[in-house]
Amino acid sequence: MAEIRAEEPASTISKTFLIKPKLKSKPRSLPQTPESKYWSSFKSTKIPNLVSSISSLSFSPSPPHLFAAAYSASVSLFSPLSLSDGDVSPSSTISSFSDVVSSISFRNDGLLLAASDLSGLVQVFDVKTRTPLRRLRSHTRPVRFVKYPVLDKLHLLSGGDDAVVKFWDVAGESVVLDLMGHKDYVRCSDCSPVSPDLFVTGSYDHTVKVWDVRVENSRSVLEVNHGKPVEDVIYLPSGGLIATAGGNSVKIWDLIGGGRMVYSMESHNKTVTSICVGRVRKENDGAESMEDRILSVGLDGYIKVFDFGNMKVTHSMRFPAPLMSVSFSPDCRTRVIGTSNGIIFAGRRKGKENVESGRVGNVLGFESISEPERRVLKPTYFRYFHRGQSEKPTEGDYLVMRNKKIKLAEHDKLLKKFRHKDALVSVLSRKNRENVVAVMEELVARKKLLKCVSNLDSDELGLLLTFLSKNATMPRYSSLLMGLTKKVIEMRVEDIRNSDALKGHIRNLKRSIEEELRIQHSLQEIQGSLVSLNAVFPSPLFSYKTMARNMFLSPMKLTPTYLCALSTWDFPSLLGEFVQWVGQPSSSISPNLINTSRSSHIGILDINVRK
Repeated sequence: MAEIRAEEPASTISKTFLIKPKLKSKPRSLPQTPESKYWSSFKSTKIPNLVSSISSLSFSPSPPHLFAAAYSASVSLFSPLSLSDGDVSPSSTISSFSDVVSSISFRNDGLLLAASDLSGLVQVFDVKTRTPLRRLRSHTRPVRFVKYPVLDKLHLLSGGDDAVVKFWDVAGESVVLDLMGHKDYVRCSDCSPVSPDLFVTGSYDHTVKVWDVRVENSRSVLEVNHGKPVEDVIYLPSGGLIATAGGNSVKIWDLIGGGRMVYSMESHNKTVTSICVGRVRKENDGAESMEDRILSVGLDGYIKVFDFGNMKVTHSMRFPAPLMSVSFSPDCRTRVIGTSNGIIFAGRRKGKENVESGRVGNVLGFESISEPERRVLKPTYFRYFHRGQSEKPTEGDYLVMRNKKIKLAEHDKLLKKFRHKDALVSVLSRKNRENVVAVMEELVARKKLLKCVSNLDSDELGLLLTFLSKNATMPRYSSLLMGLTKKVIEMRVEDIRNSDALKGHIRNLKRSIEEELRIQHSLQEIQGSLVSLNAVFPSPLFSYKTMARNMFLSPMKLTPTYLCALSTWDFPSLLGEFVQWVGQPSSSISPNLINTSRSSHIGILDINVRK
């Protein structure tokens, strides 16, 4: 009996079911505090390419609160107002330093700026003109800090690697006090905001000393130990507390309490390099108030905002490079941070009036449309120097006419560029003898004429010889050109021998000189005759018959050219009488007055008798 089996399916069909993917949980972001919003509202602007590390930053106490940045051997001044327009170029730069600038400080009126460098020199500059007004030199080692007192315009504080703190009389450029007490490099200092006589210094010997210039023995009145090399020290606004930075910690000390440490903030991972006091705007029950904060920066690239009232860090921000310096503007609108790679991160906050106008628009339910602001022209803009040129004068305006620009000739332009040879060739090709002689005289004054002659090629030398052959014998220019002709022939004798064209110019020159010599000999003969006539006939009025009788014995022996001395006072009548005496018609005689002597009033008449 055959067994029947059911055929199994060739393939098994598997049924799939859609599985809902597991959703990833979103990271929970902490709510931003009002103070974090405040510090984040500073619009950061990057100021690059400042060559080297930003060693010091300082704001001017007076509006518009310029800030200065020290880097390499320069100090640049920036305007916070230009940061809003995106202009990161410095308004001015001071480069009167022989070494790296280590510290800068504004005077309390913002008119003067003090700067120190590693050569041991302290200089005081006028901010407007950038002129060095005082040079204070007494330190034997590099100067690390310089500071103007908050309440004093006449004195200055400095210290450096010689472990000496100096109190200067700026006007007299002299040291008032040498304060010695530190055992290592003095790196930082700050002056009391409540007294012009108190200041504090920090050193690499781990100590911070408080000084009083009224103390006679020049010793510190208080000393605290930070525990690490001190990088920076500041007075807090009350004047009774100071903050010191060293290692990875910032410590607060109570001076009134005898130097007691109040708190130590150790939130940085690396060395804290700089600290300053900043202010934050807070609202309490609708009323605004300003609270002080400590801003600290370090080599870890972080900036920390520390509330020393509540003893806690309220804000932190990371930057892509180690931070070396920090400063905050007095109007609480600008924050600048300097890095080790020559970049400044400048933060600018919107003004209060702009914020309030935005709030009003939101409350009314529609956005406020602000009128576009007209861009303020600055001296760095091209249009600044063309403003007002399209304005037309009104009836009461006083017009000052601009002088027309003098158009210079080609040779004058070349002389201004000190292209002496080209100027000489250019003026020779114009064939204007007055200009040629003027250019030659200018080249003589510059002692360049003979050098130009020696550099002329054959064609250019031909132009010069042509000019000399035509004008060298002119009495007006002969004193210069005859001497030049002699020098040209002596210097270029070989070139003249090798060129037929130049030989032709020399022949023309020789011919003109020979003609001039012949004329000079003729003039000398005439001069001798005049001297003889003046000796024979001293009176201006004489008879031509007597003259002829004395000279030639008989009128019949006269040649066709009769030389007579006649008075110029009655020339027509004498001429008619002479014509009758000679026996020639008046139409056949052409008088030509050669010369008139004002001393003897005698005219020389050359009468050509036509046959």
